[in-house]
Amino acid sequence: MIFGIIGNTEKSELPETLNNFISHLLKNGFTFILDEDLKDFIDRKLLNGNLKFLPINDLIDESDIILSFGGDGTILSVARFIGNKEVPIVGVNLGKLGFLAEIGRDQIYNFINDLLNGNYIIEERMVLEAEIDELEGIKLSALNDIVVEKSQTSRLINIKSYLNDEYLITTMSDGLIIATPTGSTAYSLASNGPIVVPSGKVIIINPICPHTLTVRPIIVPDDYIFRARVESHNGEAMITADGQVEIKLKTPFEINVKKADYPIKLVKRKDISYYEILRSKLMWGKDLRTIWDVLWKKY
Repeated sequence: MIFGIIGNTEKSELPETLNNFISHLLKNGFTFILDEDLKDFIDRKLLNGNLKFLPINDLIDESDIILSFGGDGTILSVARFIGNKEVPIVGVNLGKLGFLAEIGRDQIYNFINDLLNGNYIIEERMVLEAEIDELEGIKLSALNDIVVEKSQTSRLINIKSYLNDEYLITTMSDGLIIATPTGSTAYSLASNGPIVVPSGKVIIINPICPHTLTVRPIIVPDDYIFRARVESHNGEAMITADGQVEIKLKTPFEINVKKADYPIKLVKRKDISYYEILRSKLMWGKDLRTIWDVLWKKY
């Protein structure tokens, strides 16, 4: 098994974590490839071990599994590079929250053995694909969400929405989130959207701060095609994929969003469930009064 190693170079924890992990791999004879962007973060004594560095696209082509060191944002970025190549991703969490990157940096050593022994689960996560009529030939992909929102103005934008070419609603709002079940715990959750289990075969359509209290998120089957016509007072709007790829467009324009014909594969531990992650990350069932007392005394 060949491991491809990719890391978020903006994380202060990366150099120490990465060098300790590479030392472990070399000591135990594992085969691995490093993203060329990591070269400056490797100790010189390890560089003498004939380490292999490749550009990220070549690394993905030659790897059986990708180890992503960072957080959920790093996984989203890696997923965009992987696209339809079906290479599974292991998320090693160097951040704080992490719904996708669930392996702790101290847990990765044991999990490597689990990978070799087949003691893991691969989950297939839905990907969204967006096309804009005014940008022929350009497609945006997202593991979390496609967002249409206002650009550089406090004024609301007008979005006329359709499902399978049937008129749904026209909203005045800050924008609209079209999210996968994976993305239900991201921007959509912060906008009062529902939490959907990752295996759910649905798409979430969630308005951002609509100018009426009666507009609410709607969940539709994942084979539906969502279409929207976007207009704004200042003649501009922004389309964002996974919060990482942004395109500013002149309005009016139309956007179509549907499920892509390929999933992203995430490697998961067998000994932890999605519900356990929710309880841990969202602190369900914890006495928040006790937590605030601790923070108050600390600061």
